[in-house]
Amino acid sequence: MRFSFKWILQVVLSIVVSNAHAGAYDDFFKAIDMDDGRTISGLIRKGFDPNSPSTSGQTPLFLALRTGAHQAVAALLTAPDLKVDQVNEANETALMMAALRGHLEWCKRLVERGAAVNREGWTPLHYAATGPNPLVTAYLLEMRAAVDAPSPNGTTPLMMAARYGHEDSVRLLLAANANPRLRNQKDLSAAYFARDAGREALAQQLGQLAR
Repeated sequence: MRFSFKWILQVVLSIVVSNAHAGAYDDFFKAIDMDDGRTISGLIRKGFDPNSPSTSGQTPLFLALRTGAHQAVAALLTAPDLKVDQVNEANETALMMAALRGHLEWCKRLVERGAAVNREGWTPLHYAATGPNPLVTAYLLEMRAAVDAPSPNGTTPLMMAARYGHEDSVRLLLAANANPRLRNQKDLSAAYFARDAGREALAQQLGQLAR
């Protein structure tokens, strides 16, 4: 069987491009791991896709926020074609991780870039309510986050705050008219979530409000 020079050249070029992409891919995720914003910016300028998922199915922006790689986050946010609402394999967005970590400034930057405050299922407010920084909860409420947004099993941000979050987040959600009477699909209330976490005073308060 004979092969033309043009066909052979195309095969060689495709192998070279494939190997180059593989090298860039490894360098890109190593740079995220090392919080090397300069390398990330350089690879993006050369055409590397900043939305390429990791081998574990994480988006680059989510991964950088999860690991606290702030220089990497800053570099990724300069990419004009960055998909700020790209989801990982668990259907989580970068804003959700920023909210969980309590990074108020990154939350603001992401919203400025167009990140959705409200979405189906688990929301950034659920994650903020779970996290350590009530200022993030306050900010998302200011951005008109749905205060009683139900997760896939009906759990609300108030329930998450009652079990895991800062008690100031509980107060902020109640001030925004979160409903303490709601129950999830397991028939559990915010008061139950607080009691299950050993927060008896909070559980009593929530139980009284639910009457």
